Amino acid sequence: MSWTLFAEVVANRSSSRSSSMSADTKIAELLTELHQLIKQTQEERSRTSPYYRTKLRGLYTTAKADAEAECSILRHALDKIADIKSLLEERRLAAKMAGVYSDSDPPRKTMRRGVLMTLLQQSAMTLPLWIGKPGESKDQLVLALYPQTTCFYRALIHTPPHRDDYSVLFEDTSYADGYSPPLNVAQRYVVTCKENKKK
Repeated sequence: MSWTLFAEVVANRSSSRSSSMSADTKIAELLTELHQLIKQTQEERSRTSPYYRTKLRGLYTTAKADAEAECSILRHALDKIADIKSLLEERRLAAKMAGVYSDSDPPRKTMRRGVLMTLLQQSAMTLPLWIGKPGESKDQLVLALYPQTTCFYRALIHTPPHRDDYSVLFEDTSYADGYSPPLNVAQRYVVTCKENKKK
């Protein structure tokens, strides 16, 4: 049944009821206007030619391909940044081993807090992702932030980080082998732990 016919039926029924005639007439008029608006919407949709539809589809496809290419370039740039960070850390360690630079040298007393914060920030930017001595095993004892907590616990490094996270095995006596299953912990929350030698 079309909207116009429906509106006429409603209008005919409303004429038989004199008490609610004005409300029924108003509803019939509104339904007719709604039908006209729906018809106009369909006409507007059909006005877009196939040429423009194809052109829009092509533009969307091109924009998606451009975004994917940009994403690939940014990922490559992030890999280069990681390489630079690694080289800077190697250079810092080489200088430290040669005795040119020492972390244990106390800062000058005349340094202000801003300068110290800048030095700290520069040192933090060169923290290594994984730097082990030759022949050192990956199962190094560390202190790591247990996920979803604010506490550091002893753990063994399960796998060195590929990008940002270490995979660590936390000490846990509730497991048969004494360690939890591997959990990922961000690099900044993993620090080396020196074992206390028992006398």
